[in-house]
Amino acid sequence: MMRIADISMRLHPDAEGIYTAAGSSEVSYATHGHEDCFGIEDRSFWFRHRNRCIASVVRNHPFPGGPFLDIGGGNGYVAQGLTAEGHEVLLLEPGPIGARNARLHRKLEHVACAKVEDAGFVPGSFGAIGMFDVIEHIEHDRAFLHDIAPLLMPGGRLYLAIPCHQWLWSRADEHAGHFRRYTRRSLHGLLEGLFDIDYLGYYFAPLVLPQYLLRALPYRLGFGRKGVLSMQAEHGAGEGIAVRAINVLLDAEARRIAADRQIRFGASALVAATLR
Repeated sequence: MMRIADISMRLHPDAEGIYTAAGSSEVSYATHGHEDCFGIEDRSFWFRHRNRCIASVVRNHPFPGGPFLDIGGGNGYVAQGLTAEGHEVLLLEPGPIGARNARLHRKLEHVACAKVEDAGFVPGSFGAIGMFDVIEHIEHDRAFLHDIAPLLMPGGRLYLAIPCHQWLWSRADEHAGHFRRYTRRSLHGLLEGLFDIDYLGYYFAPLVLPQYLLRALPYRLGFGRKGVLSMQAEHGAGEGIAVRAINVLLDAEARRIAADRQIRFGASALVAATLR
Protein backbone atom coordinates (compact mmCIF):
# COMPACT_ATOMS: atom_id res chain seq x y z
CA MET A 1 0.00 0.00 0.00
CA MET A 2 1.28 3.45 -0.94
CA ARG A 3 2.45 5.76 1.84
CA ILE A 4 3.12 9.32 0.69
CA ALA A 5 5.80 9.71 3.38
CA ASP A 6 7.77 6.90 1.72
CA ILE A 7 7.90 8.58 -1.68
CA SER A 8 8.13 12.28 -0.78
CA MET A 9 9.61 14.29 2.08
CA ARG A 10 8.00 17.54 0.89
CA LEU A 11 4.32 16.59 0.80
CA HIS A 12 2.33 16.87 4.01
CA PRO A 13 -1.42 16.45 4.58
CA ASP A 14 -3.63 19.40 5.48
CA ALA A 15 -6.83 19.28 7.51
CA GLU A 16 -8.80 17.93 4.54
CA GLY A 17 -6.32 15.14 3.85
CA ILE A 18 -4.88 16.84 0.76
CA TYR A 19 -1.11 16.71 0.56
CA THR A 20 0.60 20.02 -0.17
CA ALA A 21 4.14 21.27 -0.71
CA ALA A 22 5.58 24.67 0.04
CA GLY A 23 6.01 26.89 -3.01
CA SER A 24 4.08 26.98 -6.23
CA SER A 25 4.40 28.40 -9.73
CA GLU A 26 2.06 29.24 -12.56
CA VAL A 27 0.50 26.64 -14.81
CA SER A 28 -0.82 27.31 -18.31
CA TYR A 29 -4.43 26.44 -17.60
CA ALA A 30 -7.58 28.53 -17.35
CA THR A 31 -8.13 29.31 -13.68
CA HIS A 32 -11.84 28.42 -13.92
CA GLY A 33 -11.24 25.24 -15.92
CA HIS A 34 -11.68 22.68 -13.14
CA GLU A 35 -14.79 24.33 -11.78
CA ASP A 36 -16.35 24.44 -15.25
CA CYS A 37 -15.45 20.80 -15.99
CA PHE A 38 -16.60 19.39 -12.67
CA GLY A 39 -20.21 20.27 -13.36
CA ILE A 40 -20.35 18.29 -16.59
CA GLU A 41 -17.80 15.44 -16.35
CA ASP A 42 -20.27 12.81 -15.18
CA ARG A 43 -22.77 13.71 -17.94
CA SER A 44 -20.31 14.18 -20.81
CA PHE A 45 -19.75 11.66 -23.62
CA TRP A 46 -16.30 13.24 -24.13
CA PHE A 47 -15.06 12.49 -20.60
CA ARG A 48 -16.81 9.13 -20.51
CA HIS A 49 -15.30 8.01 -23.82
CA ARG A 50 -11.83 9.21 -22.85
CA ASN A 51 -11.95 7.24 -19.58
CA ARG A 52 -13.13 4.13 -21.37
CA CYS A 53 -10.32 4.34 -23.92
CA ILE A 54 -7.65 5.15 -21.33
CA ALA A 55 -8.71 2.11 -19.29
CA SER A 56 -8.43 -0.10 -22.39
CA VAL A 57 -4.93 1.13 -23.25
CA VAL A 58 -3.72 0.61 -19.66
CA ARG A 59 -5.33 -2.84 -19.60
CA ASN A 60 -3.76 -3.84 -22.93
CA HIS A 61 -0.35 -2.37 -22.03
CA PRO A 62 -0.03 -2.87 -18.26
CA PHE A 63 2.68 -1.40 -16.07
CA PRO A 64 4.82 -3.46 -13.69
CA GLY A 65 2.89 -2.76 -10.50
CA GLY A 66 3.43 0.05 -8.04
CA PRO A 67 1.55 3.35 -7.73
CA PHE A 68 0.14 5.26 -10.69
CA LEU A 69 0.98 9.00 -10.70
CA ASP A 70 -1.72 11.03 -12.43
CA ILE A 71 -0.02 14.37 -13.19
CA GLY A 72 -2.40 17.28 -13.66
CA GLY A 73 -5.32 15.04 -12.76
CA GLY A 74 -7.83 17.87 -12.31
CA ASN A 75 -11.04 16.94 -10.53
CA GLY A 76 -10.05 13.28 -10.39
CA TYR A 77 -12.37 11.89 -13.08
CA VAL A 78 -9.63 9.80 -14.72
CA ALA A 79 -8.06 8.84 -11.38
CA GLN A 80 -11.46 7.66 -10.16
CA GLY A 81 -11.78 5.46 -13.24
CA LEU A 82 -8.29 4.03 -12.83
CA THR A 83 -8.95 3.35 -9.15
CA ALA A 84 -12.09 1.44 -10.15
CA GLU A 85 -9.85 -0.64 -12.42
CA GLY A 86 -7.87 -1.69 -9.34
CA HIS A 87 -4.91 0.69 -9.58
CA GLU A 88 -3.48 2.63 -6.65
CA VAL A 89 -3.46 6.21 -7.90
CA LEU A 90 -1.85 9.37 -6.58
CA LEU A 91 -3.51 12.38 -8.16
CA LEU A 92 -1.13 15.33 -8.44
CA GLU A 93 -2.98 18.55 -9.23
CA PRO A 94 -1.52 22.05 -8.79
CA GLY A 95 -4.93 23.74 -8.84
CA PRO A 96 -6.60 23.85 -5.41
CA ILE A 97 -10.14 23.65 -6.84
CA GLY A 98 -9.38 20.47 -8.75
CA ALA A 99 -7.53 18.93 -5.81
CA ARG A 100 -10.42 19.65 -3.43
CA ASN A 101 -12.98 18.24 -5.86
CA ALA A 102 -10.91 15.08 -6.24
CA ARG A 103 -10.48 14.59 -2.52
CA LEU A 104 -13.78 15.80 -1.08
CA HIS A 105 -16.27 15.02 -3.84
CA ARG A 106 -14.71 12.11 -5.72
CA LYS A 107 -13.40 10.72 -2.41
CA LEU A 108 -9.96 9.81 -3.77
CA GLU A 109 -7.62 8.61 -1.06
CA HIS A 110 -4.35 10.02 -2.39
CA VAL A 111 -4.50 13.63 -3.60
CA ALA A 112 -1.64 16.14 -3.67
CA CYS A 113 -2.01 19.81 -4.54
CA ALA A 114 1.41 20.62 -5.99
CA LYS A 115 3.45 20.69 -9.16
CA VAL A 116 5.64 17.68 -9.78
CA GLU A 117 8.85 19.68 -9.42
CA ASP A 118 7.71 20.85 -5.96
CA ALA A 119 6.59 17.43 -4.72
CA GLY A 120 10.10 16.02 -4.24
CA PHE A 121 9.29 12.46 -5.21
CA VAL A 122 11.90 9.77 -4.65
CA PRO A 123 13.22 8.40 -7.98
CA GLY A 124 11.73 5.07 -9.00
CA SER A 125 8.59 5.54 -6.90
CA PHE A 126 5.99 4.86 -9.58
CA GLY A 127 5.10 2.02 -11.90
CA ALA A 128 3.21 4.38 -14.20
CA ILE A 129 2.77 8.05 -14.93
CA GLY A 130 -0.28 9.40 -16.73
CA MET A 131 -0.85 12.81 -18.27
CA PHE A 132 -4.29 13.08 -19.77
CA ASP A 133 -4.73 16.25 -21.80
CA VAL A 134 -1.93 17.82 -19.80
CA ILE A 135 1.32 17.89 -21.77
CA GLU A 136 -0.03 20.41 -24.29
CA HIS A 137 -0.17 22.86 -21.36
CA ILE A 138 3.60 22.50 -20.80
CA GLU A 139 5.76 24.85 -22.83
CA HIS A 140 8.95 22.75 -22.74
CA ASP A 141 7.32 19.36 -23.12
CA ARG A 142 10.37 17.20 -23.89
CA ALA A 143 12.40 18.73 -21.05
CA PHE A 144 9.49 17.98 -18.72
CA LEU A 145 9.41 14.33 -19.79
CA HIS A 146 13.17 14.13 -19.30
CA ASP A 147 12.71 15.42 -15.74
CA ILE A 148 9.90 13.04 -14.76
CA ALA A 149 11.27 9.88 -16.40
CA PRO A 150 13.48 9.06 -13.34
CA LEU A 151 10.34 8.87 -11.18
CA LEU A 152 9.42 5.61 -12.93
CA MET A 153 10.70 2.25 -11.76
CA PRO A 154 12.49 0.04 -14.34
CA GLY A 155 9.99 -1.03 -16.98
CA GLY A 156 7.59 1.70 -15.90
CA ARG A 157 5.11 3.09 -18.38
CA LEU A 158 3.98 6.52 -19.49
CA TYR A 159 0.38 7.01 -20.63
CA LEU A 160 -0.73 10.11 -22.53
CA ALA A 161 -3.92 11.54 -23.97
CA ILE A 162 -3.24 14.48 -26.29
CA PRO A 163 -5.15 16.83 -28.62
CA CYS A 164 -3.95 16.48 -32.22
CA HIS A 165 -3.42 18.36 -35.49
CA GLN A 166 -2.36 21.99 -35.54
CA TRP A 167 -4.91 22.61 -38.30
CA LEU A 168 -7.58 22.00 -35.63
CA TRP A 169 -6.15 24.85 -33.55
CA SER A 170 -8.84 27.30 -32.45
CA ARG A 171 -9.84 29.80 -29.83
CA ALA A 172 -10.68 26.82 -27.59
CA ASP A 173 -6.98 25.89 -27.48
CA GLU A 174 -5.99 29.44 -26.57
CA HIS A 175 -8.75 29.60 -23.97
CA ALA A 176 -7.52 26.35 -22.40
CA GLY A 177 -3.86 27.46 -22.27
CA HIS A 178 -2.48 25.03 -24.85
CA PHE A 179 0.95 25.55 -26.39
CA ARG A 180 0.45 23.11 -29.27
CA ARG A 181 -1.44 20.17 -30.73
CA TYR A 182 0.37 16.97 -31.74
CA THR A 183 0.66 14.43 -34.57
CA ARG A 184 2.03 10.90 -34.70
CA ARG A 185 5.28 12.31 -36.05
CA SER A 186 5.68 14.97 -33.37
CA LEU A 187 4.84 12.43 -30.65
CA HIS A 188 7.57 10.11 -31.91
CA GLY A 189 9.97 13.05 -31.74
CA LEU A 190 8.79 13.98 -28.26
CA LEU A 191 9.40 10.49 -26.85
CA GLU A 192 12.47 9.49 -28.84
CA GLY A 193 15.38 8.38 -26.67
CA LEU A 194 13.30 8.53 -23.48
CA PHE A 195 10.51 6.01 -24.03
CA ASP A 196 9.73 3.19 -26.42
CA ILE A 197 6.23 3.52 -27.85
CA ASP A 198 4.04 0.46 -27.31
CA TYR A 199 0.78 1.99 -28.50
CA LEU A 200 0.04 5.19 -30.42
CA GLY A 201 -3.41 5.56 -31.89
CA TYR A 202 -5.84 8.36 -32.57
CA TYR A 203 -9.33 8.53 -31.12
CA PHE A 204 -12.33 10.89 -31.20
CA ALA A 205 -12.43 10.43 -34.98
CA PRO A 206 -16.14 11.42 -35.16
CA LEU A 207 -15.26 14.82 -33.68
CA VAL A 208 -12.71 15.86 -36.32
CA LEU A 209 -15.21 17.34 -38.76
CA PRO A 210 -17.32 19.12 -36.12
CA GLN A 211 -14.20 20.58 -34.50
CA TYR A 212 -12.91 21.78 -37.84
CA LEU A 213 -16.21 23.28 -39.04
CA LEU A 214 -17.37 24.76 -35.74
CA ARG A 215 -14.07 25.79 -34.18
CA ALA A 216 -10.98 25.73 -36.38
CA LEU A 217 -12.41 27.09 -39.64
CA PRO A 218 -14.28 30.03 -38.06
CA TYR A 219 -11.11 30.83 -36.11
CA ARG A 220 -9.00 30.84 -39.28
CA LEU A 221 -11.55 33.09 -41.00
CA GLY A 222 -11.49 35.56 -38.14
CA PHE A 223 -14.86 34.62 -36.67
CA GLY A 224 -15.46 33.35 -33.18
CA ARG A 225 -12.27 34.81 -31.74
CA LYS A 226 -14.15 36.53 -28.93
CA GLY A 227 -15.55 33.40 -27.39
CA VAL A 228 -15.91 29.65 -27.47
CA LEU A 229 -18.77 27.22 -27.18
CA SER A 230 -20.01 26.46 -23.70
CA MET A 231 -18.37 23.62 -21.82
CA GLN A 232 -21.60 21.65 -22.19
CA ALA A 233 -21.54 22.07 -25.98
CA GLU A 234 -17.80 21.39 -26.23
CA HIS A 235 -17.98 18.12 -24.30
CA GLY A 236 -21.43 16.82 -25.17
CA ALA A 237 -23.16 16.98 -21.81
CA GLY A 238 -26.59 16.59 -23.40
CA GLU A 239 -29.02 14.00 -24.69
CA GLY A 240 -29.90 15.33 -28.15
CA ILE A 241 -30.00 13.42 -31.42
CA ALA A 242 -26.51 14.57 -32.40
CA VAL A 243 -25.07 13.38 -29.08
CA ARG A 244 -26.76 10.01 -29.42
CA ALA A 245 -25.39 9.60 -32.96
CA ILE A 246 -21.87 10.48 -31.83
CA ASN A 247 -22.15 8.02 -28.96
CA VAL A 248 -22.91 5.21 -31.40
CA LEU A 249 -19.79 6.07 -33.41
CA LEU A 250 -17.67 6.41 -30.28
CA ASP A 251 -18.86 3.02 -28.99
CA ALA A 252 -17.50 1.43 -32.17
CA GLU A 253 -14.24 3.32 -31.73
CA ALA A 254 -13.95 2.22 -28.10
CA ARG A 255 -14.37 -1.42 -29.11
CA ARG A 256 -11.51 -1.10 -31.60
CA ILE A 257 -9.25 0.42 -28.94
CA ALA A 258 -10.26 -2.29 -26.45
CA ALA A 259 -9.12 -4.81 -29.08
CA ASP A 260 -5.72 -3.02 -29.12
CA ARG A 261 -6.19 -1.67 -32.63
CA GLN A 262 -4.43 1.59 -33.48
CA ILE A 263 -6.80 4.02 -35.15
CA ARG A 264 -5.07 6.07 -37.84
CA PHE A 265 -7.10 9.29 -37.61
CA GLY A 266 -8.80 11.32 -34.92
CA ALA A 267 -8.98 14.60 -33.04
CA SER A 268 -6.84 13.26 -30.17
CA ALA A 269 -4.33 10.50 -29.53
CA LEU A 270 -3.56 7.92 -26.86
CA VAL A 271 -0.04 6.71 -26.08
CA ALA A 272 1.45 3.96 -23.95
CA ALA A 273 5.25 3.98 -23.79
CA THR A 274 7.86 2.11 -21.76
CA LEU A 275 10.79 3.78 -20.02
CA ARG A 276 14.07 3.08 -21.78
